[in-house]
Amino acid sequence: MMKYNFLFKLTLFVGLFLMYSCGNTVKTYNSIDEWVAEVEPTVESISVEDLHALIDTADVLLIDVREGYEFNPGYIPVAVNIPRGVIDFKMGNEMFWENQMLYPPEKDTPIILVCKKGKRSLMTIGLLKQLGYTNVKYLKGGFKAWEIAYPLEQEKNLDQVHDSGEEVGGC
Repeated sequence: MMKYNFLFKLTLFVGLFLMYSCGNTVKTYNSIDEWVAEVEPTVESISVEDLHALIDTADVLLIDVREGYEFNPGYIPVAVNIPRGVIDFKMGNEMFWENQMLYPPEKDTPIILVCKKGKRSLMTIGLLKQLGYTNVKYLKGGFKAWEIAYPLEQEKNLDQVHDSGEEVGGC
């Protein structure tokens, strides 16, 4: 009976140890580019041409997740600027949306994220999905791709442009 009790406890301990050690593994990456390469095929993107056609014909919310000093010198018309670092606080903030003269987005509102080259947008999709937004895509190639395809179709807030001399991650 004592031997059976010992074997039962040993089996239970080994089982719990294996469950704990397997459940707490976190994959790490050597760079953001490595992470992006793995995640990119799992999320939905939109091309600049498709976005261009969509802007005038559909009910879509375009959110630019660049910092203000990156956004103000040039952005896609109708884009709302919500930097990636504060988007989780702004999405459900009715006062923010009132100041934008827009209604807060519903959880199933089509949302397209844009940044400089696409990486920050891609990184933000997971956060918005965790907040319950179900229809989120990112602009493949980011604002740079838009700027190349439609150089005359952008707006600027020149009165708010401040050259900080820094770049945010090159993303």
